[in-house]
Amino acid sequence: MSETRSDGGKKEAQVEGGGLYLEEGQCDSGIGCSRSLHGQLAEGEPRSPSAPGGPVARGPDPPGTDAALEPEERLDSSYGSSSLVESLRGLEKTPENEEEEGEGGLRRQLLETFPFVSEDGDTLLHLAIIHCMPSIALCCVAQLPMEVLEIQNDLFQTPLHLSVYLEQSNVVEELVLRGVNTALQDRNGNTPLHLACEQQSLECAQLLLPIFGKPLESRRTLQNLQLQNWQGLTCLHISTLKGNLQLMALLVKNGADINVQDGTSGKTPLHLAVENHDEMAVKHLLQMGAQVDARMYNGCTPLHLAVGRKDAAIAAILCRSGADTLLRNMEDETAQDLADGNNDILTLLPFDDLKISGQPVVCSS
Repeated sequence: MSETRSDGGKKEAQVEGGGLYLEEGQCDSGIGCSRSLHGQLAEGEPRSPSAPGGPVARGPDPPGTDAALEPEERLDSSYGSSSLVESLRGLEKTPENEEEEGEGGLRRQLLETFPFVSEDGDTLLHLAIIHCMPSIALCCVAQLPMEVLEIQNDLFQTPLHLSVYLEQSNVVEELVLRGVNTALQDRNGNTPLHLACEQQSLECAQLLLPIFGKPLESRRTLQNLQLQNWQGLTCLHISTLKGNLQLMALLVKNGADINVQDGTSGKTPLHLAVENHDEMAVKHLLQMGAQVDARMYNGCTPLHLAVGRKDAAIAAILCRSGADTLLRNMEDETAQDLADGNNDILTLLPFDDLKISGQPVVCSS
């Protein structure tokens, strides 16, 4: 027996026996069980595992939890774990006590929390971002060493990935200014900039690009705008698929190759815009200098795609931009061959069936 429920927009399934698991496709990993948090950082608990192997004090079980379950069998989502959230909220008061303990004491306390990670590999910084607690996240960013700020969880997400995904621009800005590596890829091969384009977050994208903040020479890593994710897509491909003209222009301005080919079929952003029947994106790319006759791996140009999809409006735009109507793909087909009697498109194309000495004689309609 199983049933599903929704908690804060996240879909979960209740499995017989009381366990919880998440559906496929979950992006932020803070919803996994927290049983590997050997200490929950609850009030009164020690902040350092000074007695390895010793018993761990636990607070009262949340309402509705089966007290007979062993610790190893607990599958409480950290979104539903009130003890973890309350513990994190308790740490939000730490900056107020900074004068009493001193900055060194605060730094020591934060460092002592990082041996405690969730079952998904999330550190305190990951969890603070996931649970939208910016005061804790910013405190961690300011106090912790670089190697801690770049820890990847089990989904290979860094705190920067999560802050971009959740559009926490203040945390993104502080991480970038600290100089974290912006080129690390998650399990899908996405950098934080890929995620910003997927989320259509212009603000986060601006923060991640070299034009923002620190000068180029002071950055530890430069953003490789030609880097592909595991689907073979660059950031420009993604923003084109989303039809976001501002992001497209921002990426090209910062050095993205406007004719970059994807890793699977060799499509350029212009090919993708044609496939999406996105006239605005097609015009925008052509105005920024996209090659109108760029070829895919199979030799197809954007005009081949427009004609094959019977899109006379985009075919007309391409022809007015100088598309070569006589180019042949690897199957020896011209755009006219693909018109298939579509008069709206045929009127745009020259006849190419007359040849002298093997060379076509072009006669306009």
